[in-house]
Order: sequence, then C-alpha cells, then structure tokens
Amino acid sequence: MELKLALVQPDIIWEDINANLEAFSRKLEDIADKIDVVILPELFSTGFTMRSRELAEGMEGRAVSWMKKMSAKYRCVLAGSLIINEKKTYFNRFIWMEPGGRAITYDKRHLFRMSGEDQHYTQGEENVTVEINTFRVRPQICYDLRFPVWSRNCQEYDVLIYVANWPAARRDIWISLLKARAIENQAYVIGVNRVGKDGMGIVYSGDSLACNAKGQIIASFPAKQEGIQVIQLSLKELQDFKHKFPVWKDGDQFEIRD
Repeated sequence: MELKLALVQPDIIWEDINANLEAFSRKLEDIADKIDVVILPELFSTGFTMRSRELAEGMEGRAVSWMKKMSAKYRCVLAGSLIINEKKTYFNRFIWMEPGGRAITYDKRHLFRMSGEDQHYTQGEENVTVEINTFRVRPQICYDLRFPVWSRNCQEYDVLIYVANWPAARRDIWISLLKARAIENQAYVIGVNRVGKDGMGIVYSGDSLACNAKGQIIASFPAKQEGIQVIQLSLKELQDFKHKFPVWKDGDQFEIRD
C-alpha cells in the first residue's frame, strides 16, 4: 500500500486564530494531488504561545470545526496541534481529523519547561496509534522528539509524525534527532515545522522533512521558506527492509513508569 502526505511549512500569525485559518484555507487550495493526509505544524492556529487560557478552544471551537470542514471538503485526514480547553484543563493537542468527522487525539507528553509550557499546559499520559491505508501512524509533538523511550517502536507503528515549533537556533538538533528516530525505530519519520518569527521574537527556519527507515532524507524544504511538499510512502518498501535487516528482533524490553 501507498500513503500520500502533504507537509505544510507555513509562517504562523501570532495569536490570531481567524487569520491563520484563512491563510491555511488558501494554502490547501494549492494542493492539486489527491492526498491521504495533510499535516500542519504544532499550534498552527496561534503559534507557540503560553496564553493557553485566553486562546484555548473546546473540541467544538473554531479551529477544530475548520479542520472538520476542510477534511470533508478535500476528503483527506487533516492533522496538526491546537490549544484545547477541556474542563478548564489546557492541552497542546494533536488532532487527527478524518473526513467523516471523527477526531483522534494525542496530548503532548513532554512540555517544554524552558519556555514555561509545563506551567500553562497539562501533560498527556498516553501514546496513540492511528491507521490509514494499512499504515499505522504514531503522532508526537515537538519536544517529544528528544525522548526516544516515549517513541520506542515495539512493532506498533510504521510512520512517526512530529509537528513542531522548533527554533532555528536548534535546527541541527532537529534534523539529527528526526534521522535518529527513523533509524532506531525502523520507521518513516515526518517532521513538520514552521518558519518566520513569533511574538516572542523566536525565529524558525522550518527544515520540515521526511526520512525513510534508514534515516535517509526523502523530502525536505528550503530553509526559511513557506511551502508544501507532497510525498508518497511505500509500506512494502518498509516491510521488505525490516525483513532483510530485522534489528527490531533484538530490541530490549522495557516499560514506562511515571
């Protein structure tokens, strides 16, 4: 089976939900191919803000409703993270919106304490795996990338997706860790990041990319440029590689304890 993805690398308008949704609506019109999944960055409607209380929406709010509408319109999954308020608890939540309106969610596990994210959001507790076109997909968010135990592949997924607001100052780490996660987990790894400068003066270079299970980059963006890349993944190619080079059979067993 094949899986066709559109990776969207945008600038994000600081804390302006309506303006960002309008901008993404225009960007989606530029995708000519029939796509299975469109991936947007972390907190794509606001940027990486700590004003979670002021900007959060419920699962019936503007941004989630927009995702539902766009997913139905283009008959594809729409994925990315938003600030979600659930009973006055605030999450950086990855939403996998299917064309039929079903939303599968993952709440960010590792909150970036250096920016105070752990003071304004609540930590997620569970990993999530979704299925599409016989591919098993594991969503993660930004800082999760630094923690390989959390993304350890115990033959549970084929594609690992990171959506991010990852600063340009640490771009080499971003690229290196994405390749490492692909190699150690023998999976496709997708990283979708933003460009531009946010309201805190932090600069983002983008560097969105896709790696195969050997850690080879199979798609990338010019640094600091908005754009959309369409890529196609082959499940057979991944399975053939894992059969010929079954590193996964020698992995250590472990369990995560809080």
